[in-house]
Amino acid sequence: MGVARQRGRAAEDLARAYLELSGSAVCERNVRLGGVEVDLVAEDGNTQVVVEVKYRQSSEYGGAALAVDGSKRARLLRAARALEPRGPVRIDVVAIELTPEGAQVRHYRNAITQ
Repeated sequence: MGVARQRGRAAEDLARAYLELSGSAVCERNVRLGGVEVDLVAEDGNTQVVVEVKYRQSSEYGGAALAVDGSKRARLLRAARALEPRGPVRIDVVAIELTPEGAQVRHYRNAITQ
């Protein structure tokens, strides 16, 4: 496994731990929905949550959250539509950036809407 893949996996592990500590239940990881690979699928109460995890080594060039561009938004909306038959769905972004103090986790709830 390459370094980039290892870092991505570690970021997903950190995002999963953060979400679970926040009260969500992560039920799927790296799953395909509507032809789109989704990093995590969680349940927050009765809401299904499509979670995009973004990792950056620094906040230079806009940071992790800004890495979710228009094309990625469209794909995440397609994945969320595939979950709609199960009930309410939202799309969250968990952005992880390295700082001199350690990893900084930011959770953007309902980050992408139609």
